Amino acid sequence: MSETSWPKFKTYLYADPESDLMIDISRMIFPEDFFSRMAPQMEKIYAQIDLLEKGAIANLDENRRVGHYWLRNPELAPNPEISQAIQENLANIKAFAHQIHNGEIRNENGALFKNILLIGIGGSCLGPQFVSDALGTNEDRMQLFFIDNTDPEGMDQIFKRLESELDTTLCIVISKSGGTLETRNGMLEAKNVYQENNLDFSKHAISITQEDSKLDHVSQTEGWLKSFPMWDWVGGRTSVLSSVGLVGLALQGVEIESLLAGARRCDEKTREVAADHNPAALLALMWYKATEGKGGKQMVILPYKDRLVLFSKYLQQLLMESLGKEKDLEGRIVHQGLVVFGNKGSTDQHSYVQQLLEGPNNFFVTFIEVLKDRAKLSPILADNSTCGDYLQASLLGTRNALTLKGRESITITISEVTPFTIGVLIGLFERAVSIYALLVNINAYNQPAVEMGKMCTGEAITLKNLALDFLRENRGQKFTVEQLAQQLKCINAEETLFKLFVHLCANQDHSVQIQKGKSIFEDQYFIE
Repeated sequence: MSETSWPKFKTYLYADPESDLMIDISRMIFPEDFFSRMAPQMEKIYAQIDLLEKGAIANLDENRRVGHYWLRNPELAPNPEISQAIQENLANIKAFAHQIHNGEIRNENGALFKNILLIGIGGSCLGPQFVSDALGTNEDRMQLFFIDNTDPEGMDQIFKRLESELDTTLCIVISKSGGTLETRNGMLEAKNVYQENNLDFSKHAISITQEDSKLDHVSQTEGWLKSFPMWDWVGGRTSVLSSVGLVGLALQGVEIESLLAGARRCDEKTREVAADHNPAALLALMWYKATEGKGGKQMVILPYKDRLVLFSKYLQQLLMESLGKEKDLEGRIVHQGLVVFGNKGSTDQHSYVQQLLEGPNNFFVTFIEVLKDRAKLSPILADNSTCGDYLQASLLGTRNALTLKGRESITITISEVTPFTIGVLIGLFERAVSIYALLVNINAYNQPAVEMGKMCTGEAITLKNLALDFLRENRGQKFTVEQLAQQLKCINAEETLFKLFVHLCANQDHSVQIQKGKSIFEDQYFIE
């Protein structure tokens, strides 16, 4: 079995027992002088990150700071007001969870709350989902459910699962602006379901939002149970250790102090200026070497632990929204990005490892290894081995097979999945993203294309409503898509109108009917 050299492994293995973290970059391809050549650039980057942590404006588009590091170490905040707000919010979260768990706050019929329904999207959901799934046990104080899309059938599945316990279900609605369409829709759908079951939604609802937002006004006006803050210096993809994640996780029963401690410990280590003592710098420099600083490569995340199956989804947003940028800091067109996908070991061996071994060499793999198999002793199975032995052998075998084929990989090892080590992983990748973005000269903390997508979504809704209003004003009259575009004076809108009306006819919510023509493009639409 071919492996990289033992001397290279010993030279480049990062190990920090206090963080319960090891990182092996020895299977990446880089020259011996790589780190010394990169040292001057890294020195400048550390200075920029230091300014960021001290409160410098990081998101120029929105003129805001980026302070997720302060969430786990409030003393670093640039002023006493922010530091105090963080500490008070954490105390409020813990006090509220205690009141719910001990029955000081009950449902409208006097029963204990059992479940939490979290409604959000993107950064308001991906982080909490990942951590909740990774740390959930049969002994959880409450069970956490998620609505993270505006798919009606997906919502129905969640509402069906909660049907018999809806009255003992808390509903957390998360939106910084309060205007995020998907979250607003989920909230209104939930309100409707509570009302259909003769329940007062306000007596089950919690808001997590920015002060004076639309959602803040709704929760205050309707008298919701509680409101927790979102601050403009915490971006969605780095918000899991703010109210966004901590409220639901505390209610679930996760040790949120340990989660914060893990991230805090990792932050301390990733401030080291020597790359071989800085785990995030090692990752970022390997990403930089693998992509030649040009982006476009794929990072395959392979966690060999079922508890970490959602890690790749969480990292997709953290990396791809942060690093997928058209322009660099000087405004030049660069089209940077780092594609992230993954499954889990050893499932990956039976799905797409074939392509990783023999397909295009346009990727590098990041293995996530967890040493502890389970809490109890495992039975010895075939070949004098446990299931855990086989799982590790699968990781080692896949890693060596990739090396034989000249494909690069990084291995990140933790002893076990705990709140502390999950905090470490969150802190590790958050910092690596910051460093890599500066290496390729882009802003990791803006997302202009996301706003463009939201704008185009709004345009499609506006066009749909214009067309529906026109049909209602001309009841009984039938129009093709082309005729509708002419009547509405919407230039080049035929394709969008066609897609809208195919959907409208598949759902009778708006009473649109269809008269079939000789082809689908000659179909006529009308409302009686």
